[in-house]
Amino acid sequence: MNLHFSLKGTLVSALLLSVALTGCTTTQAPPVSFDGLNLVPDSKFGTVYLKPGVDLSEYKTVKVESCEVSFRKNWMRDQNSNRLSLNNRVTQKDVDKIKTNLGKACQEHFSKQLASSSKYKVVDAVDTGEPTLLLKPSIINLDINAPDVQTAGISRTYTTSAGEMTLYLEAADSASNAIIARVVDRVRDFDDNYLTWSNSVTNKSDADRVLTRWSKQLAEGLDNMEAATTIQTP
Repeated sequence: MNLHFSLKGTLVSALLLSVALTGCTTTQAPPVSFDGLNLVPDSKFGTVYLKPGVDLSEYKTVKVESCEVSFRKNWMRDQNSNRLSLNNRVTQKDVDKIKTNLGKACQEHFSKQLASSSKYKVVDAVDTGEPTLLLKPSIINLDINAPDVQTAGISRTYTTSAGEMTLYLEAADSASNAIIARVVDRVRDFDDNYLTWSNSVTNKSDADRVLTRWSKQLAEGLDNMEAATTIQTP
């Protein structure tokens, strides 16, 4: 639920990053994916699949590719249907800015965390002479209840729930581009029925918190899967 309160006056500060999410839900996943990857049990992520027989210990370097961001279907239409004033409607420019900023933040969080706490060396380019693990992150079904858009006036939005987003990440071999692992994790903010002010600062803070959690889980997960595949490899 969200309420909009607008007062004519100075311009609202430009949108920085509008995502706020803090909860997690999982769904029942099949034991084998559509492309033959096996479900990994007891993962900290919602769903993790791994290619059978793969040996992750052969990879010493990792490259985090650009993070693609996509909104929930009809998100902008639904947002604007709840906005009585034409001055605070969400525009395509707002959408593009959110996607760009969130995608950049996602890539930066993953790269920084892997460089500081994993066994892999993070590289910007693939060396054809060395096996590299390509990480291809995406944020899908982004649903922001209170995007802080630029408007001709002072605009405040109060929400009881920030929204949700889902991480969809694939790990691939750099030489063949074959998918080695897949991660899907949905994060949803709990609706506590208590109205709080949502703005670009709170949205960015909440987004960074989720990205930090995801990046730490990714670094730990890769190290754990490498240890497991090394033990299983003759």
